[in-house]
Amino acid sequence: MDFTRLSTPKPPPIFTRPLTWVTSTALRHQRRHLPSPNLPLPSPPDHTPPPRHPASPQTFSDGPLSFLPSILTSRVLDSSKCKSVLPHLSPHEFDRLFFSLRPTVNPKTTLDFFRFAANHFKFRFTVRSYCLLVRLLLASSFLPRARFLLTRLIDGNVPTSFEDRENRLREIAASMLELNLGTDERHGELDLLLHILCSQFKSFGFHYAFDIFIMFSRKGIFPSLKTCNFLLGSLVKANELRKSYEVFDVTCQGVTPDVYTFTTAINAFCKGGRVGDAVDLFCKMEELGVLPNVVTYNNVIDGLCKSGMLEEAIRFKDKMVRSKVNPSIVTYGVLINGLMKLERFDEANAVLVEMYSKGFVPNEVVFNALIDGYCRKGDMTEALRIRDEMLWNGMKPNSVTFNTLLQGFCRSNQMEQAEQVLGYILSSGLSVNQDACSYVIHWLCDKSRFDSALKIVKELLLRNIKASDSLLTSLVCGLCKCEKHSEAIELWFMLADKGLAANTVTSNALLHGVCEQGNMEEVVKVLKQMLEKGLVLDRISYNTLIFGCCKWGKIEEAFKLKEEMVKQEFQPDMYTYNFLMKGLVDMGKIDNIHKLLHEVEEHGLVPNVYTYALILEGYCKTDRIEDAANLFKKLVHEKVELSSVVYNILIASYCRVGNMMEAFKLRDAMKSRGILPTCATYSSLIHGMCCMGHVDEAKEIFEEMRNEGLFPNVFCYTALIGGYCKLGQMDEAGSILQEMSSNNIQPNKITYTIMIDGYCKLGNIKEATKLLNKMITSGIAPDTITYNALQKGYCKERELEEALQSDHLSNTGVPIEEITYNTLVHRLHPHSALSNKD
Repeated sequence: MDFTRLSTPKPPPIFTRPLTWVTSTALRHQRRHLPSPNLPLPSPPDHTPPPRHPASPQTFSDGPLSFLPSILTSRVLDSSKCKSVLPHLSPHEFDRLFFSLRPTVNPKTTLDFFRFAANHFKFRFTVRSYCLLVRLLLASSFLPRARFLLTRLIDGNVPTSFEDRENRLREIAASMLELNLGTDERHGELDLLLHILCSQFKSFGFHYAFDIFIMFSRKGIFPSLKTCNFLLGSLVKANELRKSYEVFDVTCQGVTPDVYTFTTAINAFCKGGRVGDAVDLFCKMEELGVLPNVVTYNNVIDGLCKSGMLEEAIRFKDKMVRSKVNPSIVTYGVLINGLMKLERFDEANAVLVEMYSKGFVPNEVVFNALIDGYCRKGDMTEALRIRDEMLWNGMKPNSVTFNTLLQGFCRSNQMEQAEQVLGYILSSGLSVNQDACSYVIHWLCDKSRFDSALKIVKELLLRNIKASDSLLTSLVCGLCKCEKHSEAIELWFMLADKGLAANTVTSNALLHGVCEQGNMEEVVKVLKQMLEKGLVLDRISYNTLIFGCCKWGKIEEAFKLKEEMVKQEFQPDMYTYNFLMKGLVDMGKIDNIHKLLHEVEEHGLVPNVYTYALILEGYCKTDRIEDAANLFKKLVHEKVELSSVVYNILIASYCRVGNMMEAFKLRDAMKSRGILPTCATYSSLIHGMCCMGHVDEAKEIFEEMRNEGLFPNVFCYTALIGGYCKLGQMDEAGSILQEMSSNNIQPNKITYTIMIDGYCKLGNIKEATKLLNKMITSGIAPDTITYNALQKGYCKERELEEALQSDHLSNTGVPIEEITYNTLVHRLHPHSALSNKD
């Protein structure tokens, strides 16, 4: 706002030197709202008001305007005269007449006239007329009416020539200043204006109040000390510290400051980190004979403590006692808080003892300071003891207490206790520290306790608090991995309904989770609902949907999505093409990949190692190993950087067809190129050797793997066990199984099934059954292949009753394969089987 300062001689300061030593001189050059003091007051735009002070006394004609003096001076408003006068009256003409009549008018009747004119004739009085009326109402002690009128004038609820607030306020200030110039009579309109702006228009009022205060002070007009203190305090509370420094300086040039003025200014300096200036002002205050009170001392002590100047703070407390100003509970609380933050626990306890000796009982602030100190130290036992002492003293812990404990448990990594405290905070409706809350949610997600994490996130949503995007993404991913897709979907829509929509990353995580589930019809349904809620798809969204379609055999829908993606101006990237190629490979359509490769080149994209791995896998799956080998040689020739995955695909294929020589050559080539073989490499080699009956050589490969620092996984062990089972060496297979367990590697379904089949082929049904029981006890569900192996074993040993009445088989509902059924019938009724065959 562009308020003008008019130059005027300033009254002599109350200090021997100006108070500019307590504020920065640069501040005077930062008043961007207050231009040069020599500029005239701005005129309202688009019109030029008539002269405000007539050269000669105003005369009234014999026409309708002659009624105006009688209307305004009478005790009761005459509406009929008003109706005669108003049609012939302009706002500026009324302004001139009103100004000349001001000594004689009845303020209450004049206020009624203003209301009548505005309501019945939409009469737009000038701002100066309104300000003059406010002044007259105040002069007659009609403060409530004056306040109401001025408030409506500021807020634009009375008709004036100015529609926008800034021009209206500028004119109000200029009019009030004009009415106060040239007279020593002060009726408090400046005080009222500043009070209204600071109390009823806080969103913008401090800004205007400051400018108006400076504008009037430049003309030597100051509000009362009470109003100066009110303005100063309001600015400090609003954290308008720079303005408060200047208001203090200006106040001291026009009025005599009291203890409240100094105390508020000291508080402002302390809040702004200017503790040195606060101490200097404290000393100046004493020099001027203004005695500091307990609040003054507390402000200085608090500022010193927050600046880490504990020794100076303690010295000020001692000075306070010597000056016979009794410390309050705030004094002790500030000192204890400062000492606890610096982990000076013994000194804090000494202050606490002194506090008790003075008859003070710690309040919530003191107890919370003590609890916070011990929580920072990590001594949660002592923190909880203080909490219990707080309860014993009849004080109920508040949200600060519980959030301090929550943060303490998080810092000391006592997350189970942190979870309990957080649960209490949320169930009690207390405010919660969001950082600590996020830490607990993150911990729950790391522990795969997604239901508990979801419960907290939902509780926060009820308070319109949204967890961080990264946490929401982790939670959605976790829920989907735990097959809780409906809960993840519900969370997404809860966020949308609250107007706290999940970001694109979280949304894509949900789409990926639903796609992994395999029900693409459900994916389409959910996607449609998400789009209706405002979801905007990006390239990753389209790639995720394409991935889902390809994974579950919906290759045509995947290509349609690629076309839609292009229409939406998202260029497919290598992820897009790799997903499509993977879908084609899984369907055995290896030849269709070449068309995609051509499209990749046209778009300037470069196939990556994953692309080549897909093509190799496609060739190998369709038994086109020679094509795979030729592609591999081409890649090596072109010096494409290959990974162990590419080598392992080809090695596995050679092992599958029994070409172990080429498989070992590739293993050696890997090593020569600095690519370390992996568990997958060795498991393929072990399996290949075992399939050829070379179990001893397979065992040597197994040992070689260990010597190279690789720990065999379940697939390596299972491959070796399969080799021994194939040779009927069940003791060796059993020892390998035992070794697995000792190395904390749990057998899988295939491991158990291979061994059960091995025992059954040797007729050892007892051991096979024991393994089956162990398999089920370990939480691994047998499948049809497992039961088929067992049934054939029973039939071989003619234990037909056991075969037909197997509890495991009847309880699982696993269907018996036709070959197993025929085997059972043949064993029970051989002659019937032969006759049926005939």
